[in-house]
Amino acid sequence: MSPNSLHGLHDRAALAARLLRDPAPHLLELGDLDDLLWPHTSWYATGDEGPVALLYAVGDTPTVLVSARPERAAGAEELAAALLPVLPRRFIGHLPDGAAKVLEGSYRLSGRDTLLRMVLTDPAPTAGHRPGRWEPTVLGRDELPELLGLFAAAYPGNWFDDRMLDTGQYVGVRHEGRLAAVAGVHAWSPAQRVAVLGNVTTLPELRGRGAAAACVAALCRRLAETADHIGLNVRADNATAVRLYERLGFTGVTTFTEALFTALPLD
Repeated sequence: MSPNSLHGLHDRAALAARLLRDPAPHLLELGDLDDLLWPHTSWYATGDEGPVALLYAVGDTPTVLVSARPERAAGAEELAAALLPVLPRRFIGHLPDGAAKVLEGSYRLSGRDTLLRMVLTDPAPTAGHRPGRWEPTVLGRDELPELLGLFAAAYPGNWFDDRMLDTGQYVGVRHEGRLAAVAGVHAWSPAQRVAVLGNVTTLPELRGRGAAAACVAALCRRLAETADHIGLNVRADNATAVRLYERLGFTGVTTFTEALFTALPLD
């Protein structure tokens, strides 16, 4: 096998060790090594070093992740080119900008956004955060209909796997008896001691009142018991959200392209 040929990775322990060399860009991948998600994953690389690709096949549209810091962009682009024979016809991609460009000759990109990966580097603001009027509580299966209603009103089109509710890592606050804001996780792995926040939202009429900040802070305090590395993805142009996370102790690590990739017809 040549050093640059694509090959599958099947050893969970070896994958964990490889990704933990630099966990910040790879928190989602590390979370997907857990028993709940591992059976739905396929992993690829072009060598013993460099970026790793994850194909996560749950739901109607699979997700492909290639994560790398800017200084490793060339390796990500090489990996993207090698992935072409195994990529689905349609997928949601989280790829470094250069790697996404490599695929543009074979795929149409729609709904394209630039996301910022942030990691919690200073836990003091979340540990000392005062929620004010808000009283965050843990959400469970009984709250699923309310949660789906909140997403429909405040965050339509978000990615949500209801199995994550079973982790006990979704926190919400209420206003006049109605679920008003929530913060949850896309991935949580006590085994790897990582967590990725997701589905953070507030009812439109209550935004700017600290509800989401109260939820995020409470969730981070809860996650700190089982995770050494906590991160999230946010749209890079969402200045309000970026400032909120910075106030809560998060720091930007890298940006990447998120888009729906649809294979172009063959000539």
